[in-house]
Amino acid sequence: MGKILSREALRQEIDRLKGEGKKIAFTNGCFDILHVGHVRYLRDAGKTGDVLILALNSDNSVRAIKGDKRPLVPEDERADVAASLEFINYVTIFDELTPLELIEYLQPDVIVKGGDWAEENVVGRDSVRRWGGRVVIIPETPGASTTNIVEKIIKVYGNK
Repeated sequence: MGKILSREALRQEIDRLKGEGKKIAFTNGCFDILHVGHVRYLRDAGKTGDVLILALNSDNSVRAIKGDKRPLVPEDERADVAASLEFINYVTIFDELTPLELIEYLQPDVIVKGGDWAEENVVGRDSVRRWGGRVVIIPETPGASTTNIVEKIIKVYGNK
């Protein structure tokens, strides 16, 4: 079995892993251009459970959230890059604007978000607590963002 799974296949895998006593950590996002901030965040997210699931926003979802110019990298390529990281166990793609439906379906033990999120605003917070789980907020890497990278590219190469 590969690391990129449909939500149905992922649910079966989670059931198996939980049967073995494993703690499931879940995070989500666009991860359009993978950068050092993402890598550090995902590495730390992987330490919050025995298994880390990364739910990637689909291309349609990214466009709805970030505008018509995004994503810069298509969902299948973003999924392949993310799946290549050793600290990510599984990747799934979701089409909704938020991962709430997916969180309710998968029922992870931990929801992990970056430091730009206040815990009270984390989607799925009430759900994960309802089944005994928790939310973990991981500090951001200062200055590391896709927007900063894109702005630098435009500044350096914009007129060429």
